[in-house]
Amino acid sequence: MTSPGEIPRQPVPTEAAAPSGPAPGTATATLTAGPDAPAGFTVRPATLDEWREVAAWAAAESWNPGRADVDCFHPTDPDGFFVGHLDGQLVSSVSVVNYSAAYAFLGYYLVHPDFRGRGLGLATWRAAVAHAGDRTIGLDAVPAQEATYRRSGFTTAYRTTRYRGRPVRPGTPAVPVVPVTADRLDEIADFDRQCFPAERRAFLERWLTAAGHHAYAQIRDGRVAGYGVLRPAQDGYRLGPLFADTSRGAEAVFDALTSHLGPEDEVHIDIPDPHHSARSLALSRGLEPDSHTMRMYTGPVPPARAEHGYAVTSLELG
Repeated sequence: MTSPGEIPRQPVPTEAAAPSGPAPGTATATLTAGPDAPAGFTVRPATLDEWREVAAWAAAESWNPGRADVDCFHPTDPDGFFVGHLDGQLVSSVSVVNYSAAYAFLGYYLVHPDFRGRGLGLATWRAAVAHAGDRTIGLDAVPAQEATYRRSGFTTAYRTTRYRGRPVRPGTPAVPVVPVTADRLDEIADFDRQCFPAERRAFLERWLTAAGHHAYAQIRDGRVAGYGVLRPAQDGYRLGPLFADTSRGAEAVFDALTSHLGPEDEVHIDIPDPHHSARSLALSRGLEPDSHTMRMYTGPVPPARAEHGYAVTSLELG
């Protein structure tokens, strides 16, 4: 996901371990950047406009963020999005989003190309990572950095592969699906909690209804049995999450979502490799492997139904 000589997606300093620190909402206006940080360098929680600039950096690195990602992501934990400034100029970023008292996710570790090689990324990391407290931290690492993360106390859980392509148009849907409506939000959140390590209803309300997003659910016996979201990205469309309790349900939701694409539109979907049915679904719809990352954690992960997870929501936010 990065070019030679660039900062990988989320490289971890070898000194890092599962840290302790403040609970959500206690981040100070300016954090201590550490004794090795250059003079004039500060780290603090990002404003929404600053995080939009960070998202533009991510797009320039070919991460292909969704067009509404910032507005959906940032309110999840406003104190968990950090930026570094050097003499007043925005130069670095990292997000450490606390989902619950037990689980956090790290992403968006970036340094502006004009300021790399000066230790600013490491200084940003050190200042920001304490926000997770003693929570388990998850992240998606480029393979070249996997060993570095292991030395830092992270353990590899599985590989995630990104598939992309112009989906094959199927015939009759495997099972009926319906557009997600507001009256289903609580049910969607309950089903999502089975599949994700923390409750995230407020995030889902934004994710399911953001401009340009399409969301479908499978309803079986009057209850949600699966759902998915398609969103416009810088390049084509991103599909995620895709959660379902059967492969037929996942196929039907996938097909309903991709029915919104034009014949030249590409879709990108991030699939945990252990899920063979999810991989078979992507291949059967004409998608091909494009790249991969390693999902890693610092400690025990809150329970979730991995067999329901056909596609992750985002490599940047878990």
